[in-house]
This record gives sequence, structure tokens and C-alpha cells, in this order.
Amino acid sequence: MKTGRPTKYNDDILTKTEDYIGNFHEHDDLIPSLAGLSFVLGVGKSTMHDWKGQHPEFSDMLEMLMLAQEKFLLRGGLSGDMNSTITKLVLSKHNYSDKVESTVDHTTKGDKIGVPMHSFVDTTSKDE
Repeated sequence: MKTGRPTKYNDDILTKTEDYIGNFHEHDDLIPSLAGLSFVLGVGKSTMHDWKGQHPEFSDMLEMLMLAQEKFLLRGGLSGDMNSTITKLVLSKHNYSDKVESTVDHTTKGDKIGVPMHSFVDTTSKDE
């Protein structure tokens, strides 16, 4: 038997979440965020994380919130309407990065690579 405080999760949570995603500006938020939704719902982010694991429909709503955030940041960042440093920081949470990745093959383990000279010498006779 479970003990503890009863959950606040109900159908109204989904309605409020959907409203927040579409109208986050009305809640004085510049971008849709988990922190903003948490405030609107009156629960902690850890509670929302628990609900995400327990309620697939709420999990889907949180995914939509994150997609809305990503889209809004991309548009604001590209148009110059949003601070580029903050936009870059928040987009890093969406797996965006400005670093260039390169791959280096270190298969010789420090040994010099010997290249046969005959591969650079034309062995065909010009007399033929």
C-alpha cells in the first residue's frame, strides 16, 4: 500500500499544460520552459519529471513544450530578436553546438609511418 501525499495530477494539468505551451507570453515568459510550466502548475520540476514517467500523455505534452522552445529559440536567434549568448546556451540543451568535431586516427601508437618510395616514383619507361 502506497503512503504519502496524494498526487495533484488530473485532467486539468493537461489543459493547463496545453494552454501554457500556446500562451506562455501571457504568463510573462519570453520562451516556453519547464520552469515556467512548473510555476503555472504549482508543482516542482521533479514532480513533473515523475508525471512524465507515469503519464504518457503528459510526457507527450512536455515533448511538445521542448519542441516549441527549440523552434522559438531558433527563430529568435536567427532573426536577432533574442540575445545570442542566451539562445546558444539554451539551444545546447537541445543538442545544438558550435564546435567543430574532427576525427584523428592514431593507429600507429606513436610509430613513424613508413611510406614506400616506389609509390611516388613513375616506373614506366618513357622509351616504350
